[in-house]
Amino acid sequence: MQKTIELLKEHDLLKVIDAEVDIDLEMAHIAYIEVKSDDSKALLFTHPVSKRLNKKFDIPVLMNVFGSYEATKLIFNKEPDTIAKQIEKFLHMKPPSNIWDKFGMLNELFSLKNVFPKRLNLKAACQENVWETIDLFDLPILKTWSQDGGAFITMGQVYTQSLDGNKHNLGMYRLQLYDKTRLGMHWQIHKDGAHFFNEYKKAGKKMPVSIAIGGDPLYIWCGQAPMPNGMFELLLYGLIREKNARLVQSKTNPIYVPIDSDIVIEGWVDPQQSEIEGPFGDHTGYYTPMEPYPVMDVTGITTKTNPIYQATVVGKPPLEDKYMGWATERIFLPLLQTTTPDLIDYRMPENGVFHNLIIAKMRTLYPGHAKQFMHAFWGVGQMSFVKHAFFVNEDAPALDHYDDLSDYILDRVSVDNILISEGVCDALDHASPNACYGGKLGVDCTADNVSFCKKEILQDAKLYDIISKKVDEVVCLHQYKTHTKTPITVLALNKKREIKELYEDLKEFQAHMKLLVFVDMEKNDIENPYMLIWRVVNNIDAKRDLFLNEEFIGIDATSKNENDGYMRDWPQDTDCDQKVLESLIQRGLIKNNKELFKNYHV
Repeated sequence: MQKTIELLKEHDLLKVIDAEVDIDLEMAHIAYIEVKSDDSKALLFTHPVSKRLNKKFDIPVLMNVFGSYEATKLIFNKEPDTIAKQIEKFLHMKPPSNIWDKFGMLNELFSLKNVFPKRLNLKAACQENVWETIDLFDLPILKTWSQDGGAFITMGQVYTQSLDGNKHNLGMYRLQLYDKTRLGMHWQIHKDGAHFFNEYKKAGKKMPVSIAIGGDPLYIWCGQAPMPNGMFELLLYGLIREKNARLVQSKTNPIYVPIDSDIVIEGWVDPQQSEIEGPFGDHTGYYTPMEPYPVMDVTGITTKTNPIYQATVVGKPPLEDKYMGWATERIFLPLLQTTTPDLIDYRMPENGVFHNLIIAKMRTLYPGHAKQFMHAFWGVGQMSFVKHAFFVNEDAPALDHYDDLSDYILDRVSVDNILISEGVCDALDHASPNACYGGKLGVDCTADNVSFCKKEILQDAKLYDIISKKVDEVVCLHQYKTHTKTPITVLALNKKREIKELYEDLKEFQAHMKLLVFVDMEKNDIENPYMLIWRVVNNIDAKRDLFLNEEFIGIDATSKNENDGYMRDWPQDTDCDQKVLESLIQRGLIKNNKELFKNYHV
């Protein structure tokens, strides 16, 4: 971690904050604002404090280490696309046809010796200091949002192994601090860590777990990488670094961890014990609910000399996970192409919350090809969590030219090109009527087979005037992309009834509108398309919230309740504490950038 700090300093990508900053909300708010700026940098807090605990910490806190494209490429020490080409080369390796090909293949295969982690028997840097007394409150563990259930470790590398010890996993899961010796283990049911846990539960045995913090930042990136089931994520580390991950056994359990970790928390999980975990302000920009999860009993803590505590904050985009997700997206393209060989490229925009929105470019070879892709995507590993997928042909604009690309897509939207299905959802998805299972939307925009609709487009004020005379729920509206074949009308409401009823009432105005998007008036700026996309893809379940009539399509992106047949508790947004923001501005720790605050709903 010290090497990373020096590297970031050398490239002017680090801010050192020597003022005392509280681990409750203050650090997270500073990092949250910083990473949204155009020239964001990593943050090193040298004097963490806790007013709640009446405590000063001698362990600095590093945040936003992946806080920009430049920093992310520095950490990888190469372009993500270069890594993708390396993976593609291995995937397409062919038998040698002559002696020179054989020598070339031997060279490639020899390089794979660096992929496999090495277990070492030595006194590792991560074990220079063995804590005689276990007290998790001596670590600067952050509370990031005001409604969080407590403090959480947010950049913990969670190392586990299968019951027989033959499989190993590195995951990135949040860990709630309960007391001096216990942590909540937020294993989502689809993750390898949870699969291992179920093995121990069936066997009636305690599960060993070790959590590493710090060390090479590439470890934590590997922990969130969508590796195929059963593959150890540190294999990817070896491939990228071109050297073996070097591991040492924990002091109080059989789990191996990287020797250069700054902090290691060791322990055991009793499958028979659980405790309420959460709420937690998550990367969707909403709080996830309180639910029972397993508990880790901590049996040991070791550290380097002068350790660094690494943390992150998740919430409304853009945040550090934007850049981590960008690297993941680029590097895993070749693996996705093994299932869908005519896939050219794809993007998961950060304001689409990654799994909630994917845009894919493909070579369309026959009718229905895009719909075949939809089913393939929804059946592949973590891609199965994707809620909304748009497929465009190879003649589409570049996938990161969103303005031109949205024109292309809207010129190809029709009811016939839409597929609504259902399947597994991310455990963090709140819109589906059932946890972890809900509707999915696929849109085939590969063919230019949609005609211009015969709509009389009105000015916003005129359109609002005629609508408001019919219904009183609509407070204001704004139109987008009226030059395309699918003009969009965003309507902000004071919701009084099911949106389907309002949609039916508005059909008499369909001569002026084709695609209607309904949002709540509260907390939405209908002239901010970036945050509108974030809201819409978060809040809809395709089976319940899409109303499909040719030339008149409705999307209900409002908050749901029992009147909508939604029986779960609808979550709240992760909003900054305004008193904390004011204090940080007054102390000169953040700038009072009103435009940034408005653009990203701070």
